[in-house]
Amino acid sequence: MSFQVPGPQGLDYKPCRYGTSRLSFRGPARLLDKRYIAFLGTTETYGKYIPRPFPALTEDLLGTPCVNLGFVNAGHDLYINDPVVMEIAGEARISVVQIGGAHNLSNRFYTVHPRRNDRFLRASRLMHQIFRDVDFTDFAFTRHMLESLHRFAPDRFALLREELQEAWIARTRLLADRLGGRVILLWFADHPPPDGSPAQGLGPDPLFIEGAMIDALRRNVAEVVTVTISTDTHSREGMVVPPGEEPAAADMPGPAAHLEAARALAPVLRDHL
Repeated sequence: MSFQVPGPQGLDYKPCRYGTSRLSFRGPARLLDKRYIAFLGTTETYGKYIPRPFPALTEDLLGTPCVNLGFVNAGHDLYINDPVVMEIAGEARISVVQIGGAHNLSNRFYTVHPRRNDRFLRASRLMHQIFRDVDFTDFAFTRHMLESLHRFAPDRFALLREELQEAWIARTRLLADRLGGRVILLWFADHPPPDGSPAQGLGPDPLFIEGAMIDALRRNVAEVVTVTISTDTHSREGMVVPPGEEPAAADMPGPAAHLEAARALAPVLRDHL
C-alpha cells in the first residue's frame, strides 16, 4: 500500500457553497442552469483523499455535469433538513444516493448534530431508561458511543440496533419520496450487503445496513446499484493523504475503486438522462 504524500493541507477540495445553504461541498461549484446529475452521500462520495472521486469520473464517462453534494460523515438528516440542497437534488435529472451507515442519524434513542451527523448531541429519555447505568456525557461521537454500549450491554444493544435500522429505512424512503423517486441507491463497499448474520463488534461499514433493508426500498427508488470493490481495485495507490492521517485513509476505497463505481453507475444513469 502506498499513498502520495502532499503538503500539510493535503488535497485542495475547492470547497464551495450553493445558495444560502450553510454546507460546504467539494468544488469547484457547478452551474445548475443545464441538466445535471446530483450525488448525495458520505465520505466516499465527497472523495476524501481522492483526486477525482466517482462523481467526477462519472461525469467524464457520461459528459453530463455531476454535482457532488457529498459530505464527510453525512447521514440523511443533513440533506432532508437543508431546503437548498433538496431543491438542487430535486431539480436534477436523477440523484445518486450513497448508502451510508445507519448510525449517523437522529432516532428515538439519540440526536445527532444537524450538520456534523457523526457528532452525538444527546440521549433521549428512552435511551436513559434502557441504559440507565451509562453516563452519556462521556461521548462526543456516535461510533464511540455505540462501540461502548455494545461492549457494555450487548443484549440491550440489540434494541438500539433495531431502532437504527428501522430509522434508516424510514429516512431513506422519505428522502427518495421527496426527490420523486428519481433516486439510484449506491452500495459502495468491499463486501456485498450482509444477510443479517451475527457480526463481530458493530459489524462492517456501512454500519448496520443489511440486504433486506435495501430490498425494502426498491419500490421507492429508480434503481439499486451494488458495487462490491473487487480485489483488483482494492489498492489505495494514488490516494493523497496528509502526514498523520494514514490510519483514517487505510480503510477507505482508493482511486481504482472509485473508477469501478463510476463504470457501474454510468450505463444505469445513461438510461435516465
